[in-house]
Amino acid sequence: MKTYMSEKKAKKAIIDIGQRMYVRNFVAANDGNISIKTGDNEVWATPTGVSKGFMKKSMLVKVDLDGNVLEGTRKPSSELKMHLRAYKENPEIKSVCHAHPPVCTCFAIAGIPLDTPVLAEAIITLGNVPVAPYAELGSKEVPEAIAPYCRTHNGVLLANHGAVTWAEDAYGAYYRLESMEYYANILMLTEKVIGKQNILSKEQIERLLAMRKKFGIHQGGMPRME
Repeated sequence: MKTYMSEKKAKKAIIDIGQRMYVRNFVAANDGNISIKTGDNEVWATPTGVSKGFMKKSMLVKVDLDGNVLEGTRKPSSELKMHLRAYKENPEIKSVCHAHPPVCTCFAIAGIPLDTPVLAEAIITLGNVPVAPYAELGSKEVPEAIAPYCRTHNGVLLANHGAVTWAEDAYGAYYRLESMEYYANILMLTEKVIGKQNILSKEQIERLLAMRKKFGIHQGGMPRME
C-alpha cells in the first residue's frame, strides 16, 4: 500500500520549499512551480502568476493527474503538465520541483549536461543530469521532452529554460535541485575559472555507484566514463 504525505503537511511543504527557492535565487518574479502527490489521483501544486517567496496556503490548487482542478480558486501553472507527466511515467515519484537556478540554467542554455565525474556526492545523489530537448513553454512538448528520463534519472536540465527534479518525497525533490545547482557551480568553476579537473577513474565511479545502490538510490543515470 502506497503512503502519501497528508494534505496539511503537503501544503506546508510547498510554501516552505517555495520560500527556499526564492531566497536562494532559484526563481525570479513568478517563475518556477512545485507539486506534491497526496493520493493516487491527487496532486497539490503552486498556482500560476504567484511569486514562490510570497505564497499562502489558500493560493494552492489541487488537481487530478489529468490536470482537472479539484480544489482551489486559482489556476494551476501551464507547466504543471510536466509534473503530471512525471507522476504518470513513474508512480514512485511523489514530488516535482521546477526552477531556474542561474548556473544550471546557463548549462541548459549551452546544451551541456552535468555528467563530468569530479564530485563523489554528485555521482551518488544525481548520477548525471541530461539536457532534455527544447520545448515551448506550457506546450505539450514539455512533458514529452522529460518523459524518457522519469524512470532513469533524478532530474533534467530543460534546454534554454531551467531545471526540474523529482523524488519520492517533497524535500528530496527540492534537495536534488540544490545539489544540481551546486554541481553545476563546481563544474563551471573547475573547468572555466581554475581550468583544471581531476576526473574520477572508472573504478572509483563504480565504487560510488555501488554505494548509491546501497543507499537505496535506484535512479540517476551513469556519469561519463573516459
